[in-house]
Amino acid sequence: MSRRQLTVAHESWPIAGSFTISRGSKTEANVVVVTLTEDGVTGRGECVPYPRYDETVPQVIEALEAARGAIEGGLARTEIARHVAPKAARNALDCALWDLEAKRAHRPVWQLAGLAEPKPVITAYTLSLDTPDAMAKAAAAAADRPLLKLKLGREGDEERVAAIRAAAPKARLIVDANEGWSGAVLPRMLDACAKAGIELVEQPLPAAEDEALQSIDRKVVICADESAHDVEGLAALIGKYDAINIKLDKTGGLTGAVALAEAARSSGLEIMVGCMLATSLAMAPAMLLAQYASFVDLDGPLLLKQDRVPGISFAGSLMHPPPRALWG
Repeated sequence: MSRRQLTVAHESWPIAGSFTISRGSKTEANVVVVTLTEDGVTGRGECVPYPRYDETVPQVIEALEAARGAIEGGLARTEIARHVAPKAARNALDCALWDLEAKRAHRPVWQLAGLAEPKPVITAYTLSLDTPDAMAKAAAAAADRPLLKLKLGREGDEERVAAIRAAAPKARLIVDANEGWSGAVLPRMLDACAKAGIELVEQPLPAAEDEALQSIDRKVVICADESAHDVEGLAALIGKYDAINIKLDKTGGLTGAVALAEAARSSGLEIMVGCMLATSLAMAPAMLLAQYASFVDLDGPLLLKQDRVPGISFAGSLMHPPPRALWG
């Protein structure tokens, strides 16, 4: 019996231009890739350590290296949480184990996990936070895409929403404030979003202040992102949010994401599947959850200068299931 071998690597992928949200800007996507090789078969998983959740690339790499003995000794998915703390690190490892199992069994992950066979889905296309004029120009350039996601969360958001709606009158619109609004401006912004036909608003308030959502008049669907992580925290979201954005880097992998999706649906919450800024390797496992989602936001590869090869095939905003050579 051959020993499992672990490789952990940091990769940096340049963004096409820059990517700005309420918390700041970036020009590259920094990911950590876990590769597991056993009996001549290789499985991979990718994660994005996110400073908002007190995770860094060095920290994630250190955590995975510290667990090397257990991982190479045959660590199972159900044991990951006992050996690895950062959720992003868990994600890369969990997805690599799924990929390894699928390739060794010659069966796709969706079958092994008891999920629906993935079909093409429409992903949102994100417009980076900028001035109203700049965002309107970006919206006009992407007006033929069916679903646009607007990054907001700074002064002038009402003007941004109006300008973007005028520039892309036929596109469906969703908004992500990234915790950038206050309780004082929230009613006014929800009014502006409703007037513009916005279908969903992600994380309007800071996670620590979202109790105010209990008493807010629902003019649009309000979706938890920074407030939503795993099954254990789901109960605290009921009554505040109408939907939940599930990201594998927050749930600690596909295993936790499936559990959260099932629990959220049972609780009457709509499902959104999102991503950090990363390559197709990170999007591939999330595609399995996208089959159950009302909103899909897996456009990470579209925002990079180039994606890994092979990658997910996009026809505009229509994303196709990942090739088996990539993952799963």
